[in-house]
Amino acid sequence: MPQTILTLSTRGQGLYEFTDQAEAFVNASGREEGLFTVFVRHTSCSLLIQENADPDMGWVVHRAEGPDDMPAHIKAALTQVSIGIPVARGRLVLGTWQGLYLFEHRDRPHRREIVLHLST
Repeated sequence: MPQTILTLSTRGQGLYEFTDQAEAFVNASGREEGLFTVFVRHTSCSLLIQENADPDMGWVVHRAEGPDDMPAHIKAALTQVSIGIPVARGRLVLGTWQGLYLFEHRDRPHRREIVLHLST
């Protein structure tokens, strides 16, 4: 199972975490090492790695570490052009507070397709 398509339903603009589904895909592959690649098949949303530890992590609400916290996250999101994550010991090598998100840019609900791929 080196590739699958994950479908996420959005409710409008915001961040939609799918770290658990990505980790489940890697785990089910049985591979210990490789490169996990994520690709979204739409032009009005994007993908990003972002903090997933703060319960206040809402769209432009996150200020737990000061007023410049959310602007810093937005800048990181805007410079992201692709996502490739190493896999080691059968797990995604994400940082302690990192998670994978679909970043929905549209106001109305959508069904978004995300391609998950694991190569050796």
